[in-house]
Amino acid sequence: QVQLAESGGGMVLAGGSLRLSCAASGRTFSWYVMGWFRQAPGKEREIVAAITGNRLSSYYADSAKGRFIISRDNAKNTVALQMDSLKPEDTAVYYCAADFAQPAGPIKLSRNDYDYWGQGTQVTVSS
Repeated sequence: QVQLAESGGGMVLAGGSLRLSCAASGRTFSWYVMGWFRQAPGKEREIVAAITGNRLSSYYADSAKGRFIISRDNAKNTVALQMDSLKPEDTAVYYCAADFAQPAGPIKLSRNDYDYWGQGTQVTVSS
């Protein structure tokens, strides 16, 4: 059982930056692939980025490449998403999610493959 809690959302002007954090409870954190998803109003929840437990592999959606960086600290049971050069289309509720795998993954892209979810944090980017 894993409990996830996001923080760091807020409102920012286009071109600005935000750093989202997710704190996880429970043991064996390094056995979970950790992902960040987002859901904008009227749209499906989509994956933004994910990282394996051993931190050797990561995935970024095309919309996030070059602007977002996912990282994790297994000693602190945390995963972060650094978001730079934010655009209005990044506005959404961002969710942290965990998929029980192995330290090497694999990384799965479907929301249905993730077992645990945080409550979400709102990110609003204004132009």
